[in-house]
Amino acid sequence: MYLEIITPEQTLYKGDVESILFPGSHGDFQVLNNHAPIVSTLTKGKVKIIGKLMIEENAKDKFQFNERETVLDIESGTVEMNNKKSIVISTRRKEDFMDYLENYLEI
Repeated sequence: MYLEIITPEQTLYKGDVESILFPGSHGDFQVLNNHAPIVSTLTKGKVKIIGKLMIEENAKDKFQFNERETVLDIESGTVEMNNKKSIVISTRRKEDFMDYLENYLEI
């Protein structure tokens, strides 16, 4: 299935994955290829992605990697799954927001 992860600052990932585990507002849930259409809100937690991801250099620092999965920490967001395509719109992580403020305000 196709996954796209978007934040206010940039698109973090576009590409194929095997499955995704989300921190849903009413509990964690997983989507696989051919999943029924769904729209859900996400809460603070980890988005766990299974599959071989080719993440661009400018986004690699947003993810954690291990042998089984790629993990993205989020504060909140929304996910839509439809027609073998999952789009995640995530708000900034607190660390990213603080880095942005420090750079913007030159603290």
